[in-house]
Amino acid sequence: MKKNSVLLALAICLVSCVSTKKKVEAGQPYTDQINWPEAYQPEEAGFFVHNQIDIGASPETVWNILIQAKTWPDWYEGAKNVAIIRPDDTNILLNNSVFTWKTMGLNFESVIKEYEPYSRLSWESKKNSIKGYHAWLIVPTANGCKLITQESQTGFLTFMQKVFQPKKLENLHQIWLEEIMQKAEQEEL
Repeated sequence: MKKNSVLLALAICLVSCVSTKKKVEAGQPYTDQINWPEAYQPEEAGFFVHNQIDIGASPETVWNILIQAKTWPDWYEGAKNVAIIRPDDTNILLNNSVFTWKTMGLNFESVIKEYEPYSRLSWESKKNSIKGYHAWLIVPTANGCKLITQESQTGFLTFMQKVFQPKKLENLHQIWLEEIMQKAEQEEL
């Protein structure tokens, strides 16, 4: 029985890796505009999610909400215990910031890897069993901006996530985007 369980797990892992590659190759919008590190190329990822939303507010307003990481737990259910470790004299994310937080039930230390005000923000999060690269793009539009978030993951827990909670991260990211949209549009009233 144990051998069958292992074979089933390997088969599911293979299918999930192939489905991620097909999903990315099918043309997830904006994937080619993100500066993916070699280790996180979406088409090679064990798990990949894409979310986007149109926001009737300026890129500057959206950016300023996004970099206030310490406030995320106040309005976003997917973030808990956010603390900016480096630099320790700030309340916002900056270039090369290091922050700790709890998301998806796990504690992470994340490092800002890309920081272009009003345009791009990305961080890398690592644990022994899972590694992820979370990228944000803010694209100006005629009525405000489009906010895109994509995440590429590798590691054993990506397999578990894909099998047991395949939509949880995508759903949480959508909630995050909707909350940012609500806050940004309210600020610009």
